[in-house]
Formats: sequence, C-alpha cells, structure tokens
Amino acid sequence: MPANIEIKARVRNFADICQRAEALSGAVGEVIPQVDTFFRVDKGRLKLRDLGAGRAQLIFYQRPDRDGPKRSDYHIAAIADPENLIRVLSMAYGIRGVVKKTRYLYLVGQTRVHVDNVEGLGHFMELEVVLRDGQADAEGQAIAEDLMQKLGVQKSDLLEGAYMDLIEKRVERGE
Repeated sequence: MPANIEIKARVRNFADICQRAEALSGAVGEVIPQVDTFFRVDKGRLKLRDLGAGRAQLIFYQRPDRDGPKRSDYHIAAIADPENLIRVLSMAYGIRGVVKKTRYLYLVGQTRVHVDNVEGLGHFMELEVVLRDGQADAEGQAIAEDLMQKLGVQKSDLLEGAYMDLIEKRVERGE
C-alpha cells in the first residue's frame, strides 16, 4: 500500500503561504475544487472525492490522529460513476459527513503541498511527502519538517485529525 508522511496545520496568512509554496515549487498552484463524502467505517477512513466533470476517486487511508508529521497508508481508485457509488456506499455504511474545499496544489520535490480553503472551517495547509519504495519514515518526516520551516508553519498551528473531525467538533459545540 502506498504511504506518505503528512502534516496538517491552520494557516495564519493564506496569501503568504501560497506565495511561499509557489516560490518553492517554481509554479503557480493548480486550483482543484473538491467535495469529499466520508463514510462510516470501522477502521481507517473511507471517502469519495468528487473532482467535478465526472471525475472522482475512492480513497481509503489509515493514519494516527496526532499533530506533527505522521505516516498515512492509503489506496486510491479512480471512479467513473461517483453519484451511484455514493448511493451504494451510503446504503452499506452510512454517510459520516461532507467536506467541501478549494485546494491549491503545489509540487515540491516528492511533496504535495496543499493550501486549502475549507467551507465552514477556514484556511489550512497540508504536506504529503510521498514515500518512495524503501524510503524510511524518518526521511519523510525530515522533509516535512524542513518544508514546514520554509513555509513558515509553526508547531502551534499543527492539527491532528481530518477536516471531517473538525466539522464534527463544530457540530457537537452547536456552531
């Protein structure tokens, strides 16, 4: 199963982090609207990511819920009929929730830098250091920590869960 080392953090200055990511990648970020439908599963996380224009991905991943760099094991399948798959999976498992976001994607070496505007939550940044075959987690963590510093991400901004977790916490608080 493919793996990456990832971090997620709140963004203090959206324009600044986009500018830093663009400078590091040497390219303008790709703008990707995404709607992630999460399903109730016993282990890991299962979501259908709708990318628009009939393009979608079914993504299963497992990772610990803690802040800082962490390993995420995942599998992605391309989906040709997202509406019917959502219907089938919702009947089988139930829908946990939906996350809508606009993602700005920058590629820096083996790392995918995501700067996200998440509906109802605000601005965030994710790093996904895609591990090569045989590459140690520690090397991926070192790459992530170096990029955090270059992007101006502070340890106090790090988050442990997924956007879905943050949305659920807001609902629990009645926000």
